[in-house]
Amino acid sequence: MGSKFLKVTGILMIIFGSIALIIAIVALLGLGVLEAMGAPMGLLWASGIIALLGAVAEFVAGIIGVVNWNKPNKANTCIGWGIAVAAMCVISNIFTLIGYPENFNVFSLLTGLVIPVLYLIGAFKNKKLG
Repeated sequence: MGSKFLKVTGILMIIFGSIALIIAIVALLGLGVLEAMGAPMGLLWASGIIALLGAVAEFVAGIIGVVNWNKPNKANTCIGWGIAVAAMCVISNIFTLIGYPENFNVFSLLTGLVIPVLYLIGAFKNKKLG
């Protein structure tokens, strides 16, 4: 029997990763419009791509967690994906801090890390069961 905690947080990551994926795609489409209007775009494009990669990582991590919640030998894979999702959250917030410091919010960073950290806790619990 595996860590049901990993399964539950994996489901949450699938849900929020799907939502983030849709938002990132819409944002990237919107950036195309802004660029056509002549707005400076370097940091915005980089931020949009980071958001897209983070959403994909969150979605994939969620699937891997749900599929492997009862396989302690796959816990390290889940741990790796959980770390990747947390890292993407931090990188995204660093981009905000660099480009738009007035929009940086520590609360946003912390809330963005809640589910990945809970997912990692579930993955480590799963590893202990092995």
